Amino acid sequence: MAAKAGDNPESLMTLATVFCLRNLRKTMCYQGFRNKVCLRSDIFLPSEICDKLVNTYMELVHTDSNFEPEENFFQLFSDPRSTRLTRVQLREDFVHDRDLEAIRKQDLIELHLTYCNNLSSRSLKTLTCFRETLVSLCLFGCSHIFYRRGGAPLACNEDTEDEEDESPASRQALETDFNFQGFNRLRLLNLGGLPDEVDAETLLKPLKSLTSLDLSNVTLEGTAFLCQWKDRLASLVLYNLDLSEELVSTVVQLVNLRHLDVSRESRRTPKFKMTRKILTVVVQRLVNLVSLDISGHMMQDNSTVPHFDEAMGRPSIEPCKSSIYPFQELKRPLQFLGLYDTSLCNVTHIPAYKVTGSKNEDQVLNAIEAYTEFRPELAHRAINQLFDIARIQHCSQLLRALQLVIAALKCHKYDKSIQVTGSAALFYLTNTEYRSDQSVRLRREVIQVVLNGMEQYQEVTVQRNCCLTLCNFSIPEELEFQYSRVNQLLLKILEPARQDESIQRIAVHLCNALVCQVDNHHKEAVGKMGFVKTMLNLIQKKLQDRMCDQVMEFSWSALWNITDETPDNCQMFLNCRGMSLFLECLQEFPDKQELHRNMLGLLGNVAEVKALRPQLLTPQFITVFSNLLDSKADGIEVSYNACGVLSHIMFDGPEVWSMDEPRRDTVMDKMWDAIQSWDVSSRRNINYRFCPMSLLEPYQLIHRCNSQVFLFHLFVAAASKYCPLLIKEGGISLLEKVLELDSSQPETKDMAR
Repeated sequence: MAAKAGDNPESLMTLATVFCLRNLRKTMCYQGFRNKVCLRSDIFLPSEICDKLVNTYMELVHTDSNFEPEENFFQLFSDPRSTRLTRVQLREDFVHDRDLEAIRKQDLIELHLTYCNNLSSRSLKTLTCFRETLVSLCLFGCSHIFYRRGGAPLACNEDTEDEEDESPASRQALETDFNFQGFNRLRLLNLGGLPDEVDAETLLKPLKSLTSLDLSNVTLEGTAFLCQWKDRLASLVLYNLDLSEELVSTVVQLVNLRHLDVSRESRRTPKFKMTRKILTVVVQRLVNLVSLDISGHMMQDNSTVPHFDEAMGRPSIEPCKSSIYPFQELKRPLQFLGLYDTSLCNVTHIPAYKVTGSKNEDQVLNAIEAYTEFRPELAHRAINQLFDIARIQHCSQLLRALQLVIAALKCHKYDKSIQVTGSAALFYLTNTEYRSDQSVRLRREVIQVVLNGMEQYQEVTVQRNCCLTLCNFSIPEELEFQYSRVNQLLLKILEPARQDESIQRIAVHLCNALVCQVDNHHKEAVGKMGFVKTMLNLIQKKLQDRMCDQVMEFSWSALWNITDETPDNCQMFLNCRGMSLFLECLQEFPDKQELHRNMLGLLGNVAEVKALRPQLLTPQFITVFSNLLDSKADGIEVSYNACGVLSHIMFDGPEVWSMDEPRRDTVMDKMWDAIQSWDVSSRRNINYRFCPMSLLEPYQLIHRCNSQVFLFHLFVAAASKYCPLLIKEGGISLLEKVLELDSSQPETKDMAR
């Protein structure tokens, strides 16, 4: 059988790593002073394992709300005699100065810090500890790292590792003492987002051996200093730098460049435009280029072959056939060409194996892949275009599309625009059209990132998109691995008194589906979360608005499901004025048959709990139930459920009937009349998950309505479903006793026969 999309299993290394991180005190650590985790003395971990532990830890912190971070986790890697770190990737505000200080004795080869805005100049001092070994360094988006915290001088106090600095670094206290002197092995450097106050030329001057440099969104006074690496630099990224004659003349001197990125965000007004002449010079002079990105630039019309000529023949990647004149100068097709947000991506012949753009699905997916990590503003727009493809056309690369959107949502959990467009795309990528091709593991990943979005954003659009996406899954089966979490999030959505109507409707529908056909321990757990109270609050609000809509009906249906065989939830219903709301709904909406059915089904669950039945045994409630016996609403459903409630009350015997009116015999006669009037062909929404054999016990059969109601459904309405179960559980002998009882009605005996 062909494997489904995303069906590759996790590696044993990954599974073991996650297990250890979730169970540190039971595996590699013990609980030390002040409950802090400490590495066991007999543990030695090589770099492959340590790197995996740290990088997986960061992923769990940012993507799994059930994961509990350890305050001094990085301290576990403070001693290189027992742990070895070489390649570490840290991101977002979770990382603090003390975390880097904890690993300062490690011989790091790679250190990637992305959007770590809680790092101050203390961490610049820590960086110098790695200067003799560091080969690759990324400080992308870490703008605060160049500022002192509270104006304090640059320092690294080894005795204050446990100190927690919560306040961000002061933007006024620029650190001027740091430079890259001594970082002789550094080859790859990313300073994207370097603050304007920092002089990039001075900062970079000590680095003699750079081969890759990223200066995205950096303001440069001049660019001539880049020529100090003209014989070595293989990759240069100048995203969102304004083009100028000086910049172009400098770049074309870097003759060993293999990757050049001079792209820009198209919404920024350019001071200097990309021309056919400039692009031709770049291609002619930089003969080693295999990757070029000019996304976002407005190109002049004379840069492309006339449409009639270029549209001839099948699309080709041969440079000589290029629809873009400057690329006809290429000696071979490029491996990568960024044309996103340019008109050039729409031509026929593009001499590159991988192209970013918006012309087709392949270009859009390439754009998401290329720009997700460091350019969320572009990734957001590309995901939006993927959304249109999945919604209007057909996504032919489903696995890749899903994996890229999931990666973007994980990478930018705190970026609202990514969360909005990503969750919208997931809705269409997981619908019925694509579902059969998706593996269990892949769909679980989707659920995880959707719940992350719901957790992080209470904003209407994100919440609606996430809830709608969850509706594409089999509920509760596919959500059971996150059962408590998803219920908590849905209840949180429903808390506000005035919630968006569409979100409220979807959330209540999901709540109802989640408590239908699940084990009682799930229902009890959800009840303790406040499920019953939340549903009753929604009902109360709809009553105030005098509106019986889907939210009202779904809320009663959800209460019906969650009280099934769960006495604690039935008690909660009564404690939270449930019966008062039942009466108010009957009075306010006398003709809403679906509503009546749901309410009576719920009260049937309450009536099954013997300890709660006395609260139903009042003249007001008994009269209401008796009147509903005559209802012809929804086939016989309402009458059937009302009869079920009264049957349970009757079972407790005449001695508990403490009221004068209505009389017990009168109610029983009315029940009998209702039973005889039922159409046996009517469809009922009843589902016994086990056979209630006790209703057939001879000592109960004196209460004829009990056995009559049950037998009617069991034998006439659902014989094929329940009769085999009846036989299996020894019900035949009980039926024989029904026939022997003088108190059994003739009709009951007929059914028993």
